[in-house]
Amino acid sequence: MTAVGPELASPLVSTQWLADHLGAENFTVLDATVLVASGPHGGYVSGHEQYILTGHIPGAQFADLLEDFSDTSSGLRFTKPGQSQFESAAGALGVNNETTIVVYDSAIGQWASRLWWLFRSWGYDGVAVLDGGLAKWNAEGRETDIGHSEPTAAIFHGVERPELWADKAYVKRIVRGEENASLVCAVPPTEFSGETGSRARAGHIPGSLSVPAGRLVDRDSNAYLGHNDLRERFSPALDGNRIVAYCAAGIAAASDALVLTLLGERNVAIYDGSLNEWAADPESALVVGA
Repeated sequence: MTAVGPELASPLVSTQWLADHLGAENFTVLDATVLVASGPHGGYVSGHEQYILTGHIPGAQFADLLEDFSDTSSGLRFTKPGQSQFESAAGALGVNNETTIVVYDSAIGQWASRLWWLFRSWGYDGVAVLDGGLAKWNAEGRETDIGHSEPTAAIFHGVERPELWADKAYVKRIVRGEENASLVCAVPPTEFSGETGSRARAGHIPGSLSVPAGRLVDRDSNAYLGHNDLRERFSPALDGNRIVAYCAAGIAAASDALVLTLLGERNVAIYDGSLNEWAADPESALVVGA
């Protein structure tokens, strides 16, 4: 399904494109920010307070990935929601099946990419990620709003695309050589190698290519790197077969999936359980080292 709001030529839009289309009919901006909690125990907190107090792009609605757009009953953080939950969460933000959506976050785009992927996985293509996110928008001195922006509820209908997801059984078949697919891991390099990480078992899934989400963006602008640089990072996996991206909880993997889509790959999936699920299974092999 595609929108009838402003036309999207790419799953990635510039800050200037967004500025030019703010206030357009059938157009919604969503802030998908999740913050890493401070303190010894880490974890995540909603970005809603930041959205209210420190500012958001004018007219943007806050999309809660911690609760509204995740299945909190799964036992794993950020598990994809079921159809009825997703439809209700989208509709509550004023999104219907004619809405063009731009999603951003205050990080490096991984949260925005996750929500972009969720919409696509429920059959909706009228959605894009803001290149550079709120950091680039603010660096350019563009206008922001303080406080809550009240949406007008709408009705959204999804159509499931199960091919955009992979489960643990499928990934195990890849590892055993029974599926013709590549594995791409989006966690930081030291987590990939097993030097760091909070899981009981460290390392990465055998046969994986390390493409950290943090290395897909320019440190100065916060925008994604150029096409050639991005292609170089993924080149070992661009063999025409299916590509399955994963990370710790399926979030950074969405940034990898966005870039793969920008590179023209159309057979991409996210392993939703990712390492949080994989490492909890003692029979699932992990590799330590680069």
